[in-house]
Amino acid sequence: MLYKIRDEITQDYDVIIIGSGLAGMTAANVLGRHGHKVLLLEAHNKLGGFATWFFRDDRKHVFDISLHGFPVGMIKTCRKYWNKEIADAIVQLKDVRFVNPQFNVQTDFTKEHYSNILTNHFKIPSETVSAFFEYLSSMNFYDNSQLSNRELFEKFFPGRNDVTRILMEPITYANGSTLDDPAISYGIVFSNFMSKGVYTFKGGTDLIINKMKEELLKNNVDIKLQSKVEKIIIEDGKTTGIWLDGKRVKSKAILSNANINTTVLKMVGEEHFPEDFIKKTKAVRLNSSSCQVYIGLKAGESIPHIGDLIFTSSYPTYNPARLLDFKVSSRTFSIYYPEQARPQDLEARVAIVSSTNCNYDDWKKLSSEEYEIEKQSMIEETLLGLEAFLPDIRDKIDIIEAATPLTVERYTLHPKGSSFGTKFEGLEISMNLHNTLPGLFHAGSVGIIMSGWLGAANYGVIQSNAIESYLGTQNV
Repeated sequence: MLYKIRDEITQDYDVIIIGSGLAGMTAANVLGRHGHKVLLLEAHNKLGGFATWFFRDDRKHVFDISLHGFPVGMIKTCRKYWNKEIADAIVQLKDVRFVNPQFNVQTDFTKEHYSNILTNHFKIPSETVSAFFEYLSSMNFYDNSQLSNRELFEKFFPGRNDVTRILMEPITYANGSTLDDPAISYGIVFSNFMSKGVYTFKGGTDLIINKMKEELLKNNVDIKLQSKVEKIIIEDGKTTGIWLDGKRVKSKAILSNANINTTVLKMVGEEHFPEDFIKKTKAVRLNSSSCQVYIGLKAGESIPHIGDLIFTSSYPTYNPARLLDFKVSSRTFSIYYPEQARPQDLEARVAIVSSTNCNYDDWKKLSSEEYEIEKQSMIEETLLGLEAFLPDIRDKIDIIEAATPLTVERYTLHPKGSSFGTKFEGLEISMNLHNTLPGLFHAGSVGIIMSGWLGAANYGVIQSNAIESYLGTQNV
């Protein structure tokens, strides 16, 4: 079995998976469990992709990266495609707060509670609320609806920017959706979340990813870290392997968990695809990225419970463009209380992660000096925002630092540091990749509905099934 960094690749494979985000890992586990020879490659020094973490000060502080909230369906997915232990670590975040000039409400993010808020707080007729949720639940990915999110909200809640804000803002934070994106993407994502609330992994991302690693090794998946694929090999119109560290590794099928544009245009090359396919690929838009500020408290310090997730904004109305503005007015605080988030660690400290959506180009154009000044400004603005909930927070802080889209790009290799993959049109390119070039498959954060932890994991399952069908034709 291959895992250690010095282990040499000595065999051919049925499937090589490039990238170990949740889509790549889940596909690897399904295929390995079914007896296929699988090699999972990761350019970084640990598995997980954007589902990751980092330590500071000799592991005294641990920070989870990104907003780790997902629908209840993740329990079923993990139980079926990973194991019961991982599924049992999924717990509900029951205290989600919205604090902005238009309203201040708390919810457990279930359909029942949201319905009560809409009818009692926002005074929307119950018939309208019911009709809205019924409409969302009836939406089908295969319907050819051209309705935008903007048109969806105007249809049910005309002129109610405050209602649009509470319904749309968390999804904007979660995957970069805007009012101009297709309503079908919002309908599917929101309906998933609205069934039974928002969930996360108890114990920390490092614990869960390590449990997934153990399951992969148990299912005989070979893993090689710090391995950046140079090229996907195409021969006679189909994939036959990869170039890695100057060596050829043969494989019947390739699954890329890298960005779809990187996969097609760089790792394969335009010459291997029809002109129309390349044109559509180049037209795929990236979703926005994010900035984060990581705050670790001193040993022994605690804070009162102020919520698990807090969507906070000083901007007077809901405006997706302002969520991306360089001068931040909106941010989300994820609070990691040790007794809830990391109960297995008796010395765990309180961690707070602030996330803001942003544009890569705003940060890329800065000089080195300007970049550091803006990072410090972002940290200060975050502390000012946090003081509204915790007035004495500065006295309790042991460590604080920030990450930008350039940080995301450096560690994940996502073009422009995109935290949320591509816009909706990326899904068509991704799903049709193997129909255009036999043996080459893609799974990752595309089209919004395949974004996030649950979407990525399920997309890995979908593509693993397609790969198995393909392998069946190659073994005839």
